[in-house]
Amino acid sequence: MQMISKASCTMAAFPCSKVRKRLCVWPSMRQFCLRKGLVYGFMRLLSRPLKTLRGASRSLRVAEFCSVSNMSSSLQIELVPCLRDNYAYLLHDVDTGTVGVVDPSEASPLINALSRKNWNLNYILNTHHHYDHTGGNLELKARYGAKVIGSALDRDRIPGIDIVLNNGEKWMFAGHEVHVIETPGHTQGHISFYFPGSGAIFTGDTLFSLSCGKLFEGTPEQMLSSLKKITSLPDDTNIYCGHEYTLSNSKFALSIEPNNEALQSYAAHVAQLCGKGLPTIPTTLKIEKACNPFLRTSSTEIRQTLGIPVTSDDAEALGIIRHAKDNF
Repeated sequence: MQMISKASCTMAAFPCSKVRKRLCVWPSMRQFCLRKGLVYGFMRLLSRPLKTLRGASRSLRVAEFCSVSNMSSSLQIELVPCLRDNYAYLLHDVDTGTVGVVDPSEASPLINALSRKNWNLNYILNTHHHYDHTGGNLELKARYGAKVIGSALDRDRIPGIDIVLNNGEKWMFAGHEVHVIETPGHTQGHISFYFPGSGAIFTGDTLFSLSCGKLFEGTPEQMLSSLKKITSLPDDTNIYCGHEYTLSNSKFALSIEPNNEALQSYAAHVAQLCGKGLPTIPTTLKIEKACNPFLRTSSTEIRQTLGIPVTSDDAEALGIIRHAKDNF
């Protein structure tokens, strides 16, 4: 069961819209107001953790604060806007007070968030070496003495790395088992962190809502293999990706599969959220399987729209879809 543990909320106001104060967002996209400890409304999916925004960045501003707990696993996940469209994620184990952060693009928003909570930072988890996912490593490590964790393949490319992990290894964050999944394609050393007890995966720049990462260092075959690893997880898995790209991704997805009714509905919902300045993350694996063109390489409509031959395998189709997205 999930509970709100503080009587105030955080939201970030995106430049295009205003955000109402005392507003929190559930992954089912239902809205709840919190007044003097009383929650109005109800949530559709009790097993999915509430997401909130904390901290500030140059293009986002924060109004108030909200703390939430997934009581089934004692793990809090808080969304922190960084840079222009990056998301970092604070992880807080309620039982031990252990705190981690996934992909800190910059230090300031996280320092602000940690200071307001009076939390110390124990771990920094990096999905890959790109600066917009590791830019805050060294400052945060120096300030808090946090250990930096990343792929063994990126040991020479992740600033301040202390602990290297390999595909298939399991690591413990406080009492939470973390599965390390090798997900190359965007970069060669990219990994994803899966928390099975919380039903959450941090996919960095491998899987976005309605898209996947650009193939800077990898191949379509590698990306397809990585996406298959992620899609093998339960459908109700919450996906926490590295960027808020969903609105623009929805426009491309609709352009190549306009008759997908699930996509039409989700795209309209995404537009509504973005119009209110609300985040679209986390998404769920179930939604992505129904709507994300990079998980729908066998779609007849997508293949016809892009002229992908029926004889092309899924990796070839993914490469063509990626090329089309790059030039959209």
